[in-house]
Amino acid sequence: MTKTLADQIEDLLPQTQCTKCGYPACRPYAEAIARGEAEINQCPPGGMEGVARLSALTGRPIIPINPANGVERPRPVAFIDEALCIGCTLCIQACPVDAIMGAAKQMHTILPSLCTGCDLCVAPCPVDCISMLPVTERTGWDAWSQEQADAARARHDFRSERLQREKEENDARLAAKALEKLRAVTAEQTNTDEELAEKERKRAIIAAAIERARQKAATPPAPPSLDNKDQ
Repeated sequence: MTKTLADQIEDLLPQTQCTKCGYPACRPYAEAIARGEAEINQCPPGGMEGVARLSALTGRPIIPINPANGVERPRPVAFIDEALCIGCTLCIQACPVDAIMGAAKQMHTILPSLCTGCDLCVAPCPVDCISMLPVTERTGWDAWSQEQADAARARHDFRSERLQREKEENDARLAAKALEKLRAVTAEQTNTDEELAEKERKRAIIAAAIERARQKAATPPAPPSLDNKDQ
């Protein structure tokens, strides 16, 4: 199958999924470059080697990493101070590649071999128990292999599909529950005008909730607004 320009650009990104480029993941950034809406110097984890690769593919000139997106640095890995961890799961929810293990109110652990060094788990932690520590003095693609990038992309895509599936299943459960409630209200016996009015009020509220859920399901979510973080 012939790859699109966005496909080829995505193949050249390190797949850290860090959002430092200003996009919610590596794929949207690749698509933005392909459309001419983003520069090739917005990926600090890829470093100048990454800029050179994108330049060779797109024909654009090599330019320095945009400081608004961060700086090229030695590749870090997240570490959790297990004595301080309260098991809130916020870091697990933030990790784009499922590199954190743990359960609610239980100690969490980073899997160093899976961590991309994206930093996204640091800010949500309410007790500041997560640190980013360099695991090598190398930077950019010198500190990252194609095999690691491919594995990170696969984990990110699997996680995204899982979250979307779970959302759809939850929405379906809520819709079914609301429909059952509507049927129950419709079937209620009414003897007075007041009871009839109350029944109609309940029916209208539930019907409106079902319609909002239907419209929400039919409307694709807007891309999140992301602040660039220093790399």
